Amino acid sequence: MKSQAELYRELPSVDELLRSVEIAELVQREGQVAVADACRAVLARLRAEITAGYLDNERLRVAIANMQEAVQKELEQSLGYSLRPVINATGVILHTNLGRAPIAGSAFEHMGETAGAYSNLEFDLVAGERGKRDVHVDRLFRKLLSEDTVELRSTGRVRASAPTQSVPESAVSTIVVNNNAAAVLLALNTLAEGGEVIVSRGELVEIGGSFRIPDVMGKSGAILREVGTTNRTPVADFESAITERTRLLLRVHRSNFEITGFTEQPSVKELVALARKHNLPLMEDLGSGALFDLSAVGIQNEPGVLDSLRSGVDVVTYSGDKLLGGPQAGLISGREDLVKSMRGNSLFRALRVDKLVYAALEATLLAYVKREYSAVPTLRMMQTPKDEITRRAEAVVAEINLADKSVRPTPHDKSVLPTPHLQAGLVDGESLLGGGSAPSSTLPTTVIALTCYSLSAAELAARLRASDPPVIARVEEGRVLLDLRTVFPEQDEVLTKVLVRAATP
Repeated sequence: MKSQAELYRELPSVDELLRSVEIAELVQREGQVAVADACRAVLARLRAEITAGYLDNERLRVAIANMQEAVQKELEQSLGYSLRPVINATGVILHTNLGRAPIAGSAFEHMGETAGAYSNLEFDLVAGERGKRDVHVDRLFRKLLSEDTVELRSTGRVRASAPTQSVPESAVSTIVVNNNAAAVLLALNTLAEGGEVIVSRGELVEIGGSFRIPDVMGKSGAILREVGTTNRTPVADFESAITERTRLLLRVHRSNFEITGFTEQPSVKELVALARKHNLPLMEDLGSGALFDLSAVGIQNEPGVLDSLRSGVDVVTYSGDKLLGGPQAGLISGREDLVKSMRGNSLFRALRVDKLVYAALEATLLAYVKREYSAVPTLRMMQTPKDEITRRAEAVVAEINLADKSVRPTPHDKSVLPTPHLQAGLVDGESLLGGGSAPSSTLPTTVIALTCYSLSAAELAARLRASDPPVIARVEEGRVLLDLRTVFPEQDEVLTKVLVRAATP
């Protein structure tokens, strides 16, 4: 057996590789600089494997023989996009790690139209002079946030909110910043810089990415005045904390956790009355923020933006890429005079969004205005009935089991292992909204359960992630679970092919 030093000498140089016929073809297609870098990366990896003792004479010979394939793969990884589409089979609709809400087709079409050319982003076509970028979506928010009722998709049902009168269209305005943390920061800085903001101790939330209400408040220049206890904060605690330094009352929706048992929290109605009594603005951070009635899909006690505004909340902050189903954005809706002051804050320019976000948001809001809710993927996934998911899952499982039978041994075939490589079945399950929305609410679904004789559940999940396209699934109780609620129907065929490949030994 050769020593490590001898194995190192077996490796070709970068120049030798570049002169080889096979690698020269890659140079013609991809350029010498990129191919040379790929060769160096492959050789460095082989040296590391020799050092670690992973390569002996024979294995190194095979690796060198397959050098072109290794360099080609390295090129694909280095020159390809790092940000890639994946198939989300987790059943978590607003999966933060997978980009949260997928946007509507009309949204990215509108983005292409306006981003691929010049646009009237800040130009008034009528007046022929500079305009404001807010107008493209503020006009739609005014329509959506000033209606008397919330019409539910296709059912014809209408739910009235209390109080029954609408928010006057002229009384509500909306501005857009880059995410909800920025929305909270801008609102607090504008309304309460140098003064106190009263908030319940049980609402000092932290969400993913280390977004903490106390930290954002500190950066805004406002002073936190927490009242009550973790589980109980009556409205009297708010009132007793009000002083001449108080600038704002803040209510934060517990979007990603619940407190149960011996609890008390002021109602929106109580806080509105208290704010009016002391002539203070009331702000509510909804986090997710829905523009439609979630009770239509069986999700209760998740407040909507319109509910808060109708109840008398002065300013509401929420996200664009959660329950709204649009692009990442922070939205501030509320009293026109307060929103106007935020628009004039110098922070607004630092936090504002670009034409791509406005285009995607405008298209998403138009779908709401037109009642084309099925055009918004997030809403469509929420409203997909369980029996439809079951039918799709049955078709996928049938294909997997058919592929599995094709590799089972015949009585005269001893080369194929007698145990099926992959077993697929259907079980009842639950889909989640995700994204810090309605943490205890679930949607009934049917999931595909996979088990493999030669791989653990974690290994099978890793194989699916390494597929093209990557498939992201859940692992529970030794099984890989796939929920088609979050898989687009047009992806079913591709998903089936990936799973069939996984069924092949």
